[in-house]
Amino acid sequence: MITNVKLLKKETIARDTMAFYFEKPAGFEFRAGQFADYTLINPPETDEEGNTRGFSFITAPFEANIGAATRMRDTAFKRVLKDLAIGDEVKLDGPYGDFTLHKTESTPAVFIIGGIGVTPVRSMVAQAAHDRTQHKIILIHANRILEDAPFKLDFERLAEQNHNFRYIPVVTDEAPTTSKLEHGRVDEAMLKRYIAELNSPIYYLSGPEAMVKAIRQLLVGLKVNEDNIRTEEFAGY
Repeated sequence: MITNVKLLKKETIARDTMAFYFEKPAGFEFRAGQFADYTLINPPETDEEGNTRGFSFITAPFEANIGAATRMRDTAFKRVLKDLAIGDEVKLDGPYGDFTLHKTESTPAVFIIGGIGVTPVRSMVAQAAHDRTQHKIILIHANRILEDAPFKLDFERLAEQNHNFRYIPVVTDEAPTTSKLEHGRVDEAMLKRYIAELNSPIYYLSGPEAMVKAIRQLLVGLKVNEDNIRTEEFAGY
């Protein structure tokens, strides 16, 4: 579907990170974890990267509106996006993608995510809680500092609502302030603290390209079946 959508709300959700919520078009359907392309309409400035960016849906299909989130870099696209007024429109083209939660509820899901790569996970976890699926879900979410972690409060709330979901924030560049935080790089020891049988889950990797590749290599080195590793790289944000 290609259509114009109206901006309803925008907010800061982490350091240098904003979420934008748009009116959901009538009849618009998508699966949790998918994405859409957003195109600015007659922007006051542009650059060689153009006026279109792809963003995962941060909202779940059951929710009333659709949303996207991004790190706010100093580019023409993001300057214009940040300055949109409530009621302004952008062009939406979607949904696309197959980075979605597997259907077999008896198979656990482990998300190992870096930074803003968590956007599609918010949609999937929220939809799973709404649908009361029996998936056992673990989210290991790594950020440099806790202030960088989008949706932290959302994930904590969802973990309280859904006893099948566990949220594990990880910080790499600051000392942990609570026992609920992991510190350092995601490694074999960290995985084994939370995953009893390493070959049981479907793994979902999302985030900066270097991190995704490193975690994939880690899992392969641990003899995880490569068919059970799904990846999505966020290049450039």
